[in-house]
Amino acid sequence: MVLHPFDEAIALHADGPDVFAGHCGAAYWNMVGPFGGVSAATALRAVLQHPALLGEPLALTVNYAAALTQGPFRVLVRAARTNRSTQHWTVELLQTDTAGVTASMLTATVVTAVRRTTWNGSDIAPPPVPPPSSFARSTAPAAVEWFNRYEVRTVAGGIPAIGQELPISEPGGQASLTQLWMRDDPLRDLDHCSLAALADVFYPRIFLRRGQRVPVGTVSMTVYFHVGRAVLCGCGSGFVLGQARAQVYGDGFFDQTAQLWSESGLALATSSQIVYFKD
Repeated sequence: MVLHPFDEAIALHADGPDVFAGHCGAAYWNMVGPFGGVSAATALRAVLQHPALLGEPLALTVNYAAALTQGPFRVLVRAARTNRSTQHWTVELLQTDTAGVTASMLTATVVTAVRRTTWNGSDIAPPPVPPPSSFARSTAPAAVEWFNRYEVRTVAGGIPAIGQELPISEPGGQASLTQLWMRDDPLRDLDHCSLAALADVFYPRIFLRRGQRVPVGTVSMTVYFHVGRAVLCGCGSGFVLGQARAQVYGDGFFDQTAQLWSESGLALATSSQIVYFKD
């Protein structure tokens, strides 16, 4: 059986109690390491494969300590506490370099929960944008291989031309807003792992805000999952509509918030991250 490239990238096998082994390949390579969304999905996959799992993903926080290199790694995962309807997990991804030194490359926490039928509502509505077929497919930036694993159609806020600064004239401006239709390529049915990766597809907001490329790196990302497995299965391999914007830049860091909806307009996930940048 041939695995989808995403499933191959996040594949893990048990390597002892609370330990999984994986391999970092080239299919989702970024400029100096793997795509952060796939690393986040790998941490989540470790929890979802654990035999003591309770419920479904509710929240994922990933802290990127260092860039992985291509090659093997191990994931340590532990259920820190299990309550009646929630479970709290800690995750650490380790890699050994050519000198034989093992270091922590990523740490994460995951909360899983048993979802109950309750009143539902949403205070975020999807933006009124045309369907995916109205937009051309975006091409991958140079040296960003992972982007080829997604079909992305930019609605608004594409990567600007060099020097095309777009200052915010007043609070609440739209200068850092990007809206995308996106899905896996090859097509793959949506699940929590692929949804976590989609939350990180947006290019750094500072590129749009300042109209120039600067060195950047995500330090920490959190994804909140608002639907369970059954709802995601109903989405199939359809597009996800996502939008992201920054809020504050300064002292070498900026934040980013994002929202993701199904093609039918259902809120699937929200996320936030803090990103390092260098002038």
